[in-house]
Amino acid sequence: MNSTRHKTHHAVTQGGSSLSRYQDVIVGRRSIATTLYFELCAWLAPVPGAIGLFLRKLFWPRLFAACGTGVVFGRGIILRHPGRVQLGQQVVLGEGVTLDGRSSSVEISLAIGDDVMIADHCTLSCKEGKLKIGDRVGLGTQTIIQSTHQCSVTIGNDVIIGPSCYIVGGGNYQLNNPDELIRTQDIRSDGGCIIEDNVWLGAKVSVLDGAKIGHSSVAGAGAVVTRTIPPYSICAGVPAQVIKQRKA
Repeated sequence: MNSTRHKTHHAVTQGGSSLSRYQDVIVGRRSIATTLYFELCAWLAPVPGAIGLFLRKLFWPRLFAACGTGVVFGRGIILRHPGRVQLGQQVVLGEGVTLDGRSSSVEISLAIGDDVMIADHCTLSCKEGKLKIGDRVGLGTQTIIQSTHQCSVTIGNDVIIGPSCYIVGGGNYQLNNPDELIRTQDIRSDGGCIIEDNVWLGAKVSVLDGAKIGHSSVAGAGAVVTRTIPPYSICAGVPAQVIKQRKA
């Protein structure tokens, strides 16, 4: 049986006081001072316009494990365990972005490099996983990147990710017992996923656990990448297949 399968639900609904559950799931520390500061910052999340941008720039950097200069915090950002999140220089976080650094096994579960642009309503989530994004990366709107159950996601430098992409490490059920509920079966790990430098993902591309996209490659819109794509390749389809080499 998978010991982590109902961890979030159990943390929200059972065990301890409402305050301690809130601290465990949302804040990341059972500290009154940290919780009060987190609440102040959460109150600033929906403040519109230049005033909101100024106040978030003033107060929010202290929430994170590390925060570089010039970070822009858009309106309505949702934070979970920001003390496990590291932001580089000149990072831009659009409106409605979710940064979820929940982990009990690593100090820094979500690391974002320099000069990264994360468009509106993207979700970056670590549920007992690890997510690393390199420098000069652009994420299109409504993209979801999730790392679960110690299955890491690594994205290199100079990567372009189109809108509504889905990138996941972990998250696959074993399906060994057809008579058992799927949601109660163990999670299978295929080793996480890797996107190397200088890769372009078109709109609505999915990169699943166990996949690796080699450097300087392109995945066409709607592709579902399930395996290793060699460097300098153009791939497309479901599942994605190499249709052309960019370099002889």
